Amino acid sequence: MLKELCLLNGISGREKAVREYIISKIPSDCKYSVDALGNVIVEKPGKSRASKKVMLSAHMDEVGFMVSYITDDGYIKIAPVGGIDERVVFGRRVKVADIYGVIGAKALHHLSSDELYKVPKIEDMYVDIGAQSRKQAEEYVSLGDEVCFVSEYLEFGDGFIKSKALDDRVGCQILLDILSREQPYDLTVCFVVQEEIGTRGAAVAAYSVAPDYAIVLEGTTAADLPDTPDQKKVCKLGNGAVVSFMDRGTVYDVELYKRAFELAEKNSIKCQTKTVVAGGNDAAAIHKSGKGVRTAAISVPTRYIHSQSCVAKKEDIEAVEKLAECLARELAND
Repeated sequence: MLKELCLLNGISGREKAVREYIISKIPSDCKYSVDALGNVIVEKPGKSRASKKVMLSAHMDEVGFMVSYITDDGYIKIAPVGGIDERVVFGRRVKVADIYGVIGAKALHHLSSDELYKVPKIEDMYVDIGAQSRKQAEEYVSLGDEVCFVSEYLEFGDGFIKSKALDDRVGCQILLDILSREQPYDLTVCFVVQEEIGTRGAAVAAYSVAPDYAIVLEGTTAADLPDTPDQKKVCKLGNGAVVSFMDRGTVYDVELYKRAFELAEKNSIKCQTKTVVAGGNDAAAIHKSGKGVRTAAISVPTRYIHSQSCVAKKEDIEAVEKLAECLARELAND
């Protein structure tokens, strides 16, 4: 299921294919609705009524681009959707609407001495779809079309996975797994849109659900790479679920932070925290919704995030799933 989710295309605001897939996997004992923004909100009945309303959330969208202009000679100019490092863009294969292309830039032998050792900006790149003119390109491509990385899903090494969109299809897969199992208490599960451009879908979903507690499931940056000091590695693949105490959008509920680690120890689940205050996720919108929501974030450590070759580890995904389910069950009966 994770492979199928990752290989679907769905940049922010264009999540339809991902949404339809997720809806097809919702168990028959659940009720779901789709709101005006495209969030999927699922009510999972438990054996008993929950004393507190718990919302589990993951976002469906991925980073990518949109067509912003078509040149006279048939090249496609693009604008980024979400935060994308220029270093992962040049030379990559992409899909534009229903056709394929390659992202290019000025030829090496045409670069000035100042340009030679600089990464070209996205605004200076283009997608080559093999068209000879604007008229020919416009037969296949329109302004506003989504442009997505093309990537294979690859399992390699000791339980590693490489694919585009692991951020946050891992969270979506975990939520579908949780929905597939019998739960002791009622849960509300949200698959939200437009996280990568400002946590927009989560704000709307949280307002609608009005939970007492929220657990955000994410993929988060891991920098456990050669020559990186330990305090700057953020988190490490193989060290389990990542529980955040603070990022650029949220200072997390300290009691939930501690309870997550206590549950991890009690249930022999590998768990770690982020050693760098960086990034953000849908918790930034959820915890400020309505009268306020006590919120935790549990993430899968992911290398090379927001690229066509994100890398995560199976055992970490499993740890996030176990910890999220344990915490949700406890909070529902709080």
